[in-house]
Amino acid sequence: MSILYAFTPSPIGQLLLAGTGAELQALRFPPVAAPGDRATPDPDWLPDPDAFEQAKAQLAEYFAGARQTFSLRLAPRVTAFQAEVLAALGRIPYGETRSYSAIARSIGRPTAVRAVGAANARNPLPILIPCHRVVGADGSLTGFGGGLPAKRHLLNLEQRTAC
Repeated sequence: MSILYAFTPSPIGQLLLAGTGAELQALRFPPVAAPGDRATPDPDWLPDPDAFEQAKAQLAEYFAGARQTFSLRLAPRVTAFQAEVLAALGRIPYGETRSYSAIARSIGRPTAVRAVGAANARNPLPILIPCHRVVGADGSLTGFGGGLPAKRHLLNLEQRTAC
């Protein structure tokens, strides 16, 4: 099955959405060092500017502060362990954060903090699966695929609009 992709604007740059059309498999950020640029699709993906209209609308609502959860068909291609971590990320409430060690404990693997960090870093659907809500044990902002300014923007948006 072909993978389609489309771009959608956001306050943190042009986001790339990719998947089968019925379900999303990836959301990518533009390069951190090149503001205004777009994320790069894989070479065998097919452009379809009309794809993922529901995802585009829900992301626009999220960035406007009007949406706290997403109701989209997501199909990340990940390992079983990564799926456990992504499920735990999905349980972090809007406007809140958790540490890597808290995520490791929540999946019953308290010593797997580094593996949780690696799975978090490989999240193929950031924002939709909220890896930006994971912070260091001391509450500090740690790495983020979209860059720390984007992570700060997402957390500030959620803290301002949390009910």
